[in-house]
Amino acid sequence: MKILIVGGGAREHALAWKLGQSPSVSEVVVAPGNPGIGAVARCVSVGAEDVEGLVALAVREAVGLVVVGPEAPLVMGLGDALRAAGIPTFGPSRAAAQLEGSKVLAKELMREAGIPTAGFAVFDDADAAEAFVRAAGRPLVVKAEGLAAGKGVVVAADEAEALEAVRSMMRDRAFGAAGGRVVLEEVLTGPEISYHVVSDGVRYVALAAAQDHKRLLDGDLGPNTGGMGAYSPPPPFTPALEAEVLARVVEPTLEAMRARGTPFVGALFVGLMIQDGRPMVLEYNVRFGDPETEVLMARFAGDALPLFLGAARGDLSGVSVSWEAPAAMSVVVAAAGYPSSPRKGDPVEGLEAAAALPGVQVFHAGTTPAAAPATGVVSGGGRVLAVTATGADVDEAAERAYAAVDAVRLEGSQHRRDIGWQARRR
Repeated sequence: MKILIVGGGAREHALAWKLGQSPSVSEVVVAPGNPGIGAVARCVSVGAEDVEGLVALAVREAVGLVVVGPEAPLVMGLGDALRAAGIPTFGPSRAAAQLEGSKVLAKELMREAGIPTAGFAVFDDADAAEAFVRAAGRPLVVKAEGLAAGKGVVVAADEAEALEAVRSMMRDRAFGAAGGRVVLEEVLTGPEISYHVVSDGVRYVALAAAQDHKRLLDGDLGPNTGGMGAYSPPPPFTPALEAEVLARVVEPTLEAMRARGTPFVGALFVGLMIQDGRPMVLEYNVRFGDPETEVLMARFAGDALPLFLGAARGDLSGVSVSWEAPAAMSVVVAAAGYPSSPRKGDPVEGLEAAAALPGVQVFHAGTTPAAAPATGVVSGGGRVLAVTATGADVDEAAERAYAAVDAVRLEGSQHRRDIGWQARRR
């Protein structure tokens, strides 16, 4: 079977690397891909949000499965268009993708289904939102309702910061139409957990938990980013806690989606805060997380194709997963100036040396080919690499990942040295 993966980052590199190992896969095509993905798949220059072009590509290539990586094309209806063309697709419909595309819909579904989450209020008028902030007298989370490239959430420590977030989103339209409405919600505290399940619309298969690190700097300081690294498994996520998440969050969410006539197909990513030992839902994503995908694929045992194909075909019965590596860690190497103004065009060197180390996979996130006559790759985005390693435990995975990071040379690059600090003993 030939498969098509949509996207061009480290998440898609990890998916192409893992799915390409399946004995049932004859070829992996990735659109648009990147130079690192080109080493394990054939890249085609069709944009991830070019719905018409992607459907035409899938038909032309006669693919048996499409796996959609990013959220934007799902919210645009790529899944519907592919299924209308008769192509099995891993990813939800446009209507189901609103679980991520509309934070208002997500919060309302949580309230209706009794899913534990922070208290919230919704505003489409800036004056009313600002009045609520002034009256609250406590820290608030300010969320733009729509997609904002992972940047539309501000955890405001005080009134001034919350008012500035409302002004930026609603008055200045920093995120365009996504900021037309905002959700203001109470701040939750505790460790954050990334939890994924794969659903066929009725059944689901639970995957391993991971923990992401959003802040730029060690000690969880500095600005929020798209993610500076992740590891799996996180110690706070005990079997008892997982059972509670499945019973109180995952199953009610999937049932509520079915009841709305929008059954969920694909990867449901639940962002959790463990507050006082109880799971609280921060948000939903309708696709695999990044950099969580890198550690999940690194740990995954055996053939991943049945999981993806079973969901796309609507039948996960009999599909199970297991984990070959006890632990994995991914450390993001970011460009100079990230996240506000990442610098592009710097040579990325040492990749072969890093990838040759035990248990290491170097996934490309934001690289482009160097301009002729130069060879190799240069930085082409904010997050440049996701350097990933497996190990017998989180400590060994960290040692291997950081040895590989140290082998990479990228002028002005940034990375955290404390990924997985919650689970590391040394």
